[in-house]
Amino acid sequence: MTDIAIAQAATLQDVGAIAEQLNISEEQMERYGKYKAKLPLSLIDPSKIDQSKLILVSAISPTPAGEGKTTMSIGLTQGLNKIGKKTTVVLREPSLGPVFGIKGGATGGGYSQVLPMEDINLHFTGDFSAIEKAHNLLAALIDNNLQSKTNKLGIDPRTVLWKRVMDMNDRALRRAVIGLGGTGSGVPRETGFDITAASEIMAILCLSENRADLKERLGNIFVGFTFDKKPIYARDLNAQGAMAALLKDAIKPNLVQTLEGNPAIIHGGPFANIAQGTNTVIATKMGMSLSEYVVTEAGFGCDLGAEKFLDIKCQSAGISPKAVVLVATVRALKYHGGVSLKELNENNPEAVSRGCANLEKHLENVAQFGLQAVVAINRFTNDSDEEIQAIQNACQRFGVEAVIAEVWAKGGEGAIELATAVAKIVDEKEEAFTPIYDWKSSVEDKIQAVATKIYGAKGVEYTLQAKRDLRRIKQLELEALPVCIAKTQKSLSDNAKLLGRPTDFVITVREIEIAAGAGFLVPITGNIMRMPGLPSIPAAEKIDIDEQGNITGLF
Repeated sequence: MTDIAIAQAATLQDVGAIAEQLNISEEQMERYGKYKAKLPLSLIDPSKIDQSKLILVSAISPTPAGEGKTTMSIGLTQGLNKIGKKTTVVLREPSLGPVFGIKGGATGGGYSQVLPMEDINLHFTGDFSAIEKAHNLLAALIDNNLQSKTNKLGIDPRTVLWKRVMDMNDRALRRAVIGLGGTGSGVPRETGFDITAASEIMAILCLSENRADLKERLGNIFVGFTFDKKPIYARDLNAQGAMAALLKDAIKPNLVQTLEGNPAIIHGGPFANIAQGTNTVIATKMGMSLSEYVVTEAGFGCDLGAEKFLDIKCQSAGISPKAVVLVATVRALKYHGGVSLKELNENNPEAVSRGCANLEKHLENVAQFGLQAVVAINRFTNDSDEEIQAIQNACQRFGVEAVIAEVWAKGGEGAIELATAVAKIVDEKEEAFTPIYDWKSSVEDKIQAVATKIYGAKGVEYTLQAKRDLRRIKQLELEALPVCIAKTQKSLSDNAKLLGRPTDFVITVREIEIAAGAGFLVPITGNIMRMPGLPSIPAAEKIDIDEQGNITGLF
């Protein structure tokens, strides 16, 4: 059965029954139909957060289709509940970009899914739409100010850095010229679109602690300079109040369920290659307030999502995971062992062994943070026993436990061994992790630390534009912000073609964007784009709906 067929065959519980598992009353939640609800921020209890045990799910460098972190996170949650651990999974919301692009859905798979699958993949409770509208409101206010005869703030249009966003992969909108059509249609200038998942509003929502923090961060968004070189922020346009009003409901986490009826909180959705790649601080803290154990995931490989989760989100929020589950698949390891995408289904244990060099580096990265990892082997039907054994042999050499997890086929039952292994580590862990860098270090030192320690680079080079950006950051006194490096997810380096565990490479920083509202800097490396494009055969071509309203093609 396909993922969507399994999801549609499931019997969903009323969201009220899911809320009861977390001791949430009917009066406390805001229903969005029978199976979805918004949760109030008042449910966050700081006294309970420190008692909860946070588990981070990450992965090796993935193949283009991903390695199943979300599926594993859901399956592990179901497995922990099966062994008597009161557990909630806290995840990101899917973006329509990947849903209509290469993935076709992002709610897990098989018997480890969050439901209602179609709703979560398509619009959900409208959070992405609200983020998009808040972002584009600021863009409209900027252009309206430029259009004003007085331009009372004196903004230099050539310095405006704020683009527009939409939740769709559309490469044609990366660069655009606006304001054409005469004096009544605005001031002509070059700009463009990013995808909503890369919006600074998304980053702000995901790092905000409450509404007051949200509003302050929105006001801190850096827009550009005046003609006399003074910085302009969103607060100078009096934009933060209206933007926060648009996010009135989006700031509240969403409660749904796993296929086995366990609580799932889903909120926020930044990508990890171009943003911080983790769900909201509010959702994570709410899960930790309501459950003994919380499973969460960080996007793409450990070099991206996990690094940003630990160095940015955890540092900002004052939380710490107790263990890391590192997802590995036979197909990804064969890919890193030199096998082409077309030949990944062919038996090749030697290539798996070669590819384990990539796994080894990610395990070293987890250890650098002072955390213990468990490797979850996400088994597929085409995987041979010899290939699985190759991974287990490598992990034995690395001194790390490797557990086969058949969560796609068996749900929580297929994760009991993994859940038991993870719970043992988590229950013994007391101290917090160690970050890779100090926020007070120079921007160059922070980038150097991530590039050399996490990616394995021998150094960092800066283009002339990046050097100009460094001077601007110093001028704005923003040097103490952490770095959220935009980098390809396909390689540990900034070159997508360098697979496995590359060495002797140099990371090139093309430019550095300022996300003063979110509270971090975005060094952009390689050919990374903040507006992805659709593949040659997008998943959208297979998605359909019949006369009865039944959706097909989400997988």
